[in-house]
Amino acid sequence: MTPEEEFAEALRVRRKAAGLSLGELSRLVNYSKSYLSRVENGTRMPGPALARECDTVLHAEGELLGLLPDRPARSVPAGPPVRPGRPGRRRGRGPSGAAPAPDGTSGISRTPGASRTSGGEFDQLIRRGDARHLLGDMYEAGRLYLAAYRAAEGDDLARAHAVVRCARRWSDPGQVDRDLIARIDECLKTLAGREDLPAVELRLRLTAHRAKKLTMGVGDDTAVPGAEPGTSVDRARGVLRELRDRLPGIGAETHCEVLTECRWALYDFAPAAELLALSAELRDVAVRSRSMYFIGEALVALAIDQLRVGRVTAADATVRRHREHAAHRHSTLAHWQQGTLDALMNLWQGEFAAAEEWILGESRTIAETMERDLAVPADTLSQTCLGQAYWLRHEQGRMAELFDSPLMAGVRRRDYFPVWRAGLALALCETGRHDQAADQILAFAADTGGFTRFPPSGWALPTAAVLAQACAELAVRDVRVGELLPYVPPLRALLDGHPGELVLAGWPTVLLGPAARFSGLLALVAGEPETALGHLRRAVRLAQHSPAQMTRLRLDEARARLRSDSAAVRAGAPGLARTALGTAEELGMATVARHCREFLRLPATGP
Repeated sequence: MTPEEEFAEALRVRRKAAGLSLGELSRLVNYSKSYLSRVENGTRMPGPALARECDTVLHAEGELLGLLPDRPARSVPAGPPVRPGRPGRRRGRGPSGAAPAPDGTSGISRTPGASRTSGGEFDQLIRRGDARHLLGDMYEAGRLYLAAYRAAEGDDLARAHAVVRCARRWSDPGQVDRDLIARIDECLKTLAGREDLPAVELRLRLTAHRAKKLTMGVGDDTAVPGAEPGTSVDRARGVLRELRDRLPGIGAETHCEVLTECRWALYDFAPAAELLALSAELRDVAVRSRSMYFIGEALVALAIDQLRVGRVTAADATVRRHREHAAHRHSTLAHWQQGTLDALMNLWQGEFAAAEEWILGESRTIAETMERDLAVPADTLSQTCLGQAYWLRHEQGRMAELFDSPLMAGVRRRDYFPVWRAGLALALCETGRHDQAADQILAFAADTGGFTRFPPSGWALPTAAVLAQACAELAVRDVRVGELLPYVPPLRALLDGHPGELVLAGWPTVLLGPAARFSGLLALVAGEPETALGHLRRAVRLAQHSPAQMTRLRLDEARARLRSDSAAVRAGAPGLARTALGTAEELGMATVARHCREFLRLPATGP
């Protein structure tokens, strides 16, 4: 792709994302429509004046200006004169003359020691890679970053900078990028022992990325031998300690990068409250740094951590702030992330029609397009789409439709990821395949030491929650409960360790409900109704603003009350079931409504 074509594509994508016609952009930047058309067709390269105007109007944060080839400074733009009108606003350039990069930095010019290649081929490749990354084209970004890495042979700092950029790209969930780990290790070796600030900052960033990337392996088949996910925890905590010891001398971008990657490295092992403190710090540093990339990372991280600790109202405000950020960036990927967050909140609030419109409509279209065009790793978006579609059908009581659709093949194909093994068991339960569900749970237990090899948090929590719900369904049907009971204690221990949290699946995909609810379900499976009632009452405090969750909790409590030794406690069960039935019918939760009628021994209604 020529520089003209690269600029043309970036401008076209930005303009369309902003919802502007070519004529409307022409009026805003004060250039003729015919000239802009030639620029968008890749037959003319604009001058700095037009690139700056387009950057400003399209909120491109220096991306378009950064795509211009290096050239001597000009006092007038290449192309036709600007029509009379308001003067174009000018954006400043970085300290060494480099155009600002899309993430708010000034590209490699902010990495002292890399000046040998800065301003030449290396600088151009990094800026072009940043532009592709901003647009969500991560494969092309990776290709450009690797080209920059090769162009910087002999310059350890520049090569490390290119590898950091490579590490920012999304990876397939549950998989370790071994090639990237090897490049990180190579760069860390060349920087070992250096105490100059550029080398120290790059070493911190690379080590943080390495810790995070190693945690992507979620099982023996996907982990790197000798560097299992848990081994990265100490490394991440060590990087955070070194970061704090070296503040305030460390730059804001390095501060943001280390916080971002170390938080993810700790995600499966540290308490949610600890991660919330890191994401709040990340938000504050990102805002001060004015980095659009890290502001986006911080807002998503903060929303995730607020949801996990049960601060749903605060998370909703963060999601609204991310909506503004996504609109400002005009990025397809940022728009997809925002739609995913909105769908998550819609599912939580029982607004299934609104959720379905996104989940089975635009979300799938965007994901399929980006994956077909090799813009992002194939599983990154599709697993999120699949997870939201799965939970939507679960909430609606339409799981049978999942088995009759291509989505079920996606569930089975991803059983290397633990939550999908649990999800398959629950889907089998909800479609009447109870013995198959029990077989699935028992096989899963055999492969994981009876569920004792899970980490204490992160992906383990939604996996345990879905397994708890599947076990509870089997217990209600009295299907092979004796075989399942030996595996209930480790699941209970995991869930009981998070009594004040909501269970979040994905990064983020869906809120499954309070951990206390699933603890209550397992207590009921174990024959402890009073303990179950205590857990369920704690769960209500976290779920009282979610109609769908409250419907399930009322039915759960009715079942637990019915098994109590107290006649007074048992007497309240029918009223809870009737209340749950009314809400389930109102929300369209067919399976829950059917279970309520079975509990109340009412005749079935509808088809």
